Amino acid sequence: MAPAAKQPGTRRIAAVTGGNRGIGLEVCRQLGQRGYRVILTCRDESLGSKARDQLRGQGLDVEFAPLDVSDPQSIARFADHAKQACGRLDVLINNAGVSLDGFNAKVVQQTLAVNFQGALEVTSRLLPLLGAGGRIVMVSSGMGEISCLSPALRQVFMDPGLDREGLERLIRDFARAVESQEHSEAGWPSSAYRVSKVALNALTRVLSAELREAGILVNAVCPGWVRTGMGGKSAIRSAKKGAETIVWAATELPEGATGQFFRDKQAIPW
Repeated sequence: MAPAAKQPGTRRIAAVTGGNRGIGLEVCRQLGQRGYRVILTCRDESLGSKARDQLRGQGLDVEFAPLDVSDPQSIARFADHAKQACGRLDVLINNAGVSLDGFNAKVVQQTLAVNFQGALEVTSRLLPLLGAGGRIVMVSSGMGEISCLSPALRQVFMDPGLDREGLERLIRDFARAVESQEHSEAGWPSSAYRVSKVALNALTRVLSAELREAGILVNAVCPGWVRTGMGGKSAIRSAKKGAETIVWAATELPEGATGQFFRDKQAIPW
C-alpha cells in the first residue's frame, strides 16, 4: 500500500535511530529546530524518554519510541507504531551504531548486527512509509573507506551490479573468514567496525539504485571525529558540528543527489 500523501503545510516527519545521545540526539535537535516532527528512538526506554523530555523542554516536537535495531521483532513493532502514529515518514536517519573493543567472531557478529544488518532491516521495514521526495541518510565513517580492503574485494564491493543478496553474502563471507581466522588472507582488515561501515556504504549505493525511480534519495555521511561516548573526549568536533551534514543531507540536498558519500557537505570518494 502506498504511504499517505503529505498534505500542503503538513509538518514533515523524521525518524532517527540511536537518538538518545551524541550525534543522534543533536540530529533530533536540529531537525526539530527546522520544524520537523521527530521520532527519537533507542533501546533504553528511560534514556529515550529523558532525551525526549529534554528536547520537548526546548519547544521541539519530539516523541520517543523504543527500537533495538539488532532485534527484528523490535523493528517490526516500531514500523507498526510509526505507521499508526504518523502514517508516513519523510526522513529516515540510520544513526544507531556500536564500536566494540577487540576483534573476534562474537565482536564481528554484534557489530554487523547493529551497524549493517540493523540499518538494512530498519530501512526495509520503513520503506512503505517513505514516498517520492523521501530521504534516507546512513551515518557512516571515514573508517569505512574502501581502501581498507584488498584490491580484489574493492572491485567486488564497487561493482555496479552488486545487489542486496550479493552484499549480504559478502558480509557472511567476512564473518566466516574471521571465525576460521582466514580473514587477512582473504583481504579483509582486522576491524569489525571498518567492515561494517564499508558494508553500510555499499548498502547506500545498492538502495540508491533500487529507489531512484521512486524518488527516494539515499546517501551516506561521515560526521568526522566527534566528541561523543563513541568518539571520546579527545575528538576535535562537537556533536553540533558532526550533525550538520547529516541534517543537511536529510533536508537541503538537491533533488536527484543520491548514492553519494558526504563530509562537510562535500562529496568524498568511497
